[in-house]
Amino acid sequence: MAALLTSVKDDLQAGGKMSVYLAECRRMGIKVLPPDINDSDSDFTPQGNDIRFGLSAIRNVGEAVVESIIATRTAKGRFGDFFDFLRKVDAAACNKRVVESLIKGGAFDSLAHTRRGLMAVHAEAVEASTVTKRAEAIGQFGLFDDFDDSADAGGAGAFGGLEHQVLITEWDRSTLLGHEREMLGLYVSDHPLRGMENSLARLADCSVLSLINDQPNGAVITIGGLVTTVIPKVTRKGDRYALVTVEDLESAVEVVFYPRAYEQAAVHLTQDRVLLVRTSVQRSEEETRFVGMEVSVPEVLADGQRGPVVIKLPTTRAVPAVVDALKQVLHTHAGTTAVQVHLESAGSSRVLQLGDSIRVQPSTALFADLKALLGPHCLG
Repeated sequence: MAALLTSVKDDLQAGGKMSVYLAECRRMGIKVLPPDINDSDSDFTPQGNDIRFGLSAIRNVGEAVVESIIATRTAKGRFGDFFDFLRKVDAAACNKRVVESLIKGGAFDSLAHTRRGLMAVHAEAVEASTVTKRAEAIGQFGLFDDFDDSADAGGAGAFGGLEHQVLITEWDRSTLLGHEREMLGLYVSDHPLRGMENSLARLADCSVLSLINDQPNGAVITIGGLVTTVIPKVTRKGDRYALVTVEDLESAVEVVFYPRAYEQAAVHLTQDRVLLVRTSVQRSEEETRFVGMEVSVPEVLADGQRGPVVIKLPTTRAVPAVVDALKQVLHTHAGTTAVQVHLESAGSSRVLQLGDSIRVQPSTALFADLKALLGPHCLG
């Protein structure tokens, strides 16, 4: 998988197959670790059972710069902190654009600095480092070798104000992941769907992986996920259509929206949008194709919020056997989230708030059990 990821690193910012390959790694239980200034090579490399993101796959960080960083690391040892990095590397690797990209991509995370903190000081620190390196190059520091005061002031490492106090507070999750995607082309350290996956599971018929592997030819299935790439195309007749990659936390799938469907859905088909996508499964001996029919914007719970699990139950099905089976499912998935049952009959609905003794842990497994018992549209 490391070689496969490396093969498409040049297409990282355009999307391409990278999101699909990363999702496949997650499905296989392989972690793709963020880039690390001390552990990453130029390309994606195996690290134990995991794969380490390559430094040259970070936006604005070229092969020559990476070669310089790795050569410095080999010759002078691992970098102790951000300022040790600035002291050791040569001028080619010590410019503001490269350093900013490394920070946003998470390459300095293992050095116990926050990305927000480094972004606040990096420009001044890089400038101070550059001044120091220029002075060293022309031998200015040698003029002060006989003066003890210069050594007491902190030595060459502190000369020119290189050391700075770094903020310990981090960006909020959305900002951090936004910068990470900007530099890496995708999410690596975390994923925007974390915290809302249970809400999506309520609304979707199945996961992306189940769509790919389990659904028969001709099935019409709704999946929920994050739009990671949208590649516009034009037919020979001049009509617009698009290839859209949708991913959840375990897999990714390419969905083709033909002109009529694309015309209606285009306004919602934007990168990083969470959508419900109604898809037709078309399987043949040669290929499997997933055709987008329509999309909708789900009202999902934000990270950290916990609303009640809403179960829709027709009054005609509210018989002892079904109610007992429902209680068993709820007890099997016991937790702290409240449960509401909406008893529905023609033209009306009655809401039952279940007591504190029946609370659940929202999960994909819970929602799958409820749908198996009460049907695919039982969740509100």
